[in-house]
Amino acid sequence: MGLIYKNEKRLFTILLLISLAIWGGLIVGTSGIVLVYIASFLIFYLFAQAGFISYLKGTAVEITPEQFPDLHKQITESSQKLQLPKAPEAYLLHADGAFNAMATRFLGRNFIVLFSDVVDALEAHPDALNFYIGHEIGHIKRNHLLWGPVVAPAAIMPLLGAAYSRSREYTCDRHGLAACHDPASATLGLAALAAGGNRWRTVNIDRYVLQARDSSGFWMSLHELISDYPWLTKRVAAVQTLAKGNEPKQPGRHPIAWLLALFVPRLGVGGGAGSGIVTIAVIGILAAIAIPAYQEYQVRGQLSQAVSEARVAANAVTTYYQTNKSLPQTLEQAGYAPLYIPQGVQPISLDANTGIVKLTIDIPAHLGKTIELVPSIDDNKQIVWSCGSSNLDSKLLPVDCRD
Repeated sequence: MGLIYKNEKRLFTILLLISLAIWGGLIVGTSGIVLVYIASFLIFYLFAQAGFISYLKGTAVEITPEQFPDLHKQITESSQKLQLPKAPEAYLLHADGAFNAMATRFLGRNFIVLFSDVVDALEAHPDALNFYIGHEIGHIKRNHLLWGPVVAPAAIMPLLGAAYSRSREYTCDRHGLAACHDPASATLGLAALAAGGNRWRTVNIDRYVLQARDSSGFWMSLHELISDYPWLTKRVAAVQTLAKGNEPKQPGRHPIAWLLALFVPRLGVGGGAGSGIVTIAVIGILAAIAIPAYQEYQVRGQLSQAVSEARVAANAVTTYYQTNKSLPQTLEQAGYAPLYIPQGVQPISLDANTGIVKLTIDIPAHLGKTIELVPSIDDNKQIVWSCGSSNLDSKLLPVDCRD
């Protein structure tokens, strides 16, 4: 039995290549500004993880040769069996009824956390607990925690991101199976995850596995395709088949579910202790592009409206000149009355000597910069207006004001 699920490496390679392209595009597209966001969120992640590790050390019970030696022995033996060079630090935590285990990483050190309800439920079947231990060691050995943030940009993609997450779970289930002395113990461990701390003892595994057939329906197919985790019935079926020395063949999925899943991005990036933090980090990094772009869009909209109003003032100057053959001293003299007060600019002004209609920007990031409508006389002795700015980025100007 191979310890790596058949699709994991392929999906990881695809996500890695896409993510590297995205990271490169973000760095180039923001002229390196995105690196500041990355550094900021790395610091945020460091503090968040430090808080969680501090909580573990201050609340949970560290598993050592002196403290819960039976659990320490299981973790050590499982690490050796799965060829993990160094056994992770381990803690036993009362998690208010949560029935699972988890792995995390902090400053190059690996940790696994066993939840007390799982340990208590499997006290009479300690080999079944090896499945949980081996599963979490699988995350550590496969560097899922290390690579998660790297592939995070592509991991939000429909189908691909969730498929990679599910493949990691299948891989870690194989590690959990390999950590058990008796292969049947792995299915018992998963049965406890399904039925809880007491009833799992009477679960009919074969009957439970048959429920996997229902996963071919539209709704179950759709919700699995957009989920980070395979249906538990399919995980139990896969482990049971592997325990018999065969490669599992899972039920197919509904074709329309595949189509609809293409339009559902994966928002729960990753899995494990830091998934929420990684999600926030990715959103923040993408905001390095999105927020400036939106702010630029707002500025362009404000200036476009202001220029439209300035053209109304310029038309009043044209009409006055055609009637009086001279320039007005003020816009009021030209008969201009504002239709509305444009946002983001000071009141429209007129230079009586040159006839230039001027907009002075009142937006903090561009305070004091100007847009000018400059008059000139054409061959027909008519005033024509040219719009532009000598100190404002042209991409913020209306199209007809750009060079």
